[in-house]
Amino acid sequence: MDPCPFVRVLVGNLALRMPVAPPAAAGAGAGVHPLTLECYCEIRLGKMPCQTATAPLVIADGSEMVAPASSGTVAAVFHLSKAELEWFARKPSLFSSKPGPAVLKVAVYAGRKGTSCGVSSGRLLGKAAIPIDLKGAEAKPAVLHGGWISVGKRGGKGGSAAAELSLTVRAEPDPRFVFEFDGEPECSPQVLQVRGNMKQPMFTCKFGCRSNSDLRRSMVQPERDASGKERKGWSVTVHDLSGSPVALASMVTPFVASPGTDRVNSSSPGAWLILRPAGDGSWEPWGRLECWRERGGPGASDSLGYRFNLLPGVDHAVPLVESSIGASKGGKFAIDLTSTLPLSRGGTPGCSPRGSGDFSQCSLASYSYRGFVMSAAVQGEGKCSKPTVEVGVAHVGCAEDAAAFVALAAAVDLSMDACRVFSHKLRKELSHLRSDLLR
Repeated sequence: MDPCPFVRVLVGNLALRMPVAPPAAAGAGAGVHPLTLECYCEIRLGKMPCQTATAPLVIADGSEMVAPASSGTVAAVFHLSKAELEWFARKPSLFSSKPGPAVLKVAVYAGRKGTSCGVSSGRLLGKAAIPIDLKGAEAKPAVLHGGWISVGKRGGKGGSAAAELSLTVRAEPDPRFVFEFDGEPECSPQVLQVRGNMKQPMFTCKFGCRSNSDLRRSMVQPERDASGKERKGWSVTVHDLSGSPVALASMVTPFVASPGTDRVNSSSPGAWLILRPAGDGSWEPWGRLECWRERGGPGASDSLGYRFNLLPGVDHAVPLVESSIGASKGGKFAIDLTSTLPLSRGGTPGCSPRGSGDFSQCSLASYSYRGFVMSAAVQGEGKCSKPTVEVGVAHVGCAEDAAAFVALAAAVDLSMDACRVFSHKLRKELSHLRSDLLR
């Protein structure tokens, strides 16, 4: 089955060109040299979340250019699915009922990034809208824009622009395998591979909770266990359709409430090992996921904090991501290294599956992690969660590769429950005293 078409739109090579003594309306007083300013851009594509990036200054001082901008830096990345590409193609333009191109909107501010009372702390220098044509972007990379554009108001009739912004906009194919759990991970669901309206079984998951012997011993003092502030022993084994185990997520560090609290703190997170078959009937570690509960600020809800490290060898860990997901609304767990790539390069490793269902026997360890790696949708706590997992084609060389990402997604989803405050009871599917787990 072929991967799903995705496109990533990269915006970078930002540079802001300003007069030596810009007018006060541009965010600086008369006589203030622009090099003393801090400037940034807010970049938006359609209804996708706004992204913010610093805009380095290039000073126009007569014919001399001072402090040239850095090149090759990615400032914003937008990932578009087939459905989103079709939405942009149908979107009418401002003065016509016919479909028009997507529009990239950029707002340039002087000042430090941040907000105060919900209002941007920077002073607006100007805005620009750049139409971009995404037709054919699924098939081959293309530069959609490159060069300087005017932002802000002109100094007078026939006068020069108060500021100019240079940027490059590039679109690249970014195909992905998409997998969907047909039930919650704790309910031992099937995992389906998805392409468009077609779905077919790819894996099965088996949720477990410690060994049977441990469970029987735990029943000796069930009340003590029920009142203890810890969650431990969970695991999810991923099997292929022949029934062979191809990946395992195992909770190796219990999720324990910090002393005097009812929550898992970042100073003592719970942890999962993601393991892959070693080839001799044993397992070898592939990655380590740590999760904890972060308390929200005034008026803000809590979040699930996480970090994931790749384990390429003994006593060696490679940090890939550290972020958080809203505990009430949920969000996306994502490993996306696109921003670490130079904009002038494609960022897609050359080795990738050659066709429908072509999972060759090359190892995931042979790939360098570049560009988009994976993402998993996670629902907020207490909600029915059937994760959808996207994996970059370049990072799947065999079925076991995909299974490792599926196991990681299951561990993230279960961590939302494992990090739930201990004053709240878990669903019966997660109880270590379930009768079906005692058999």
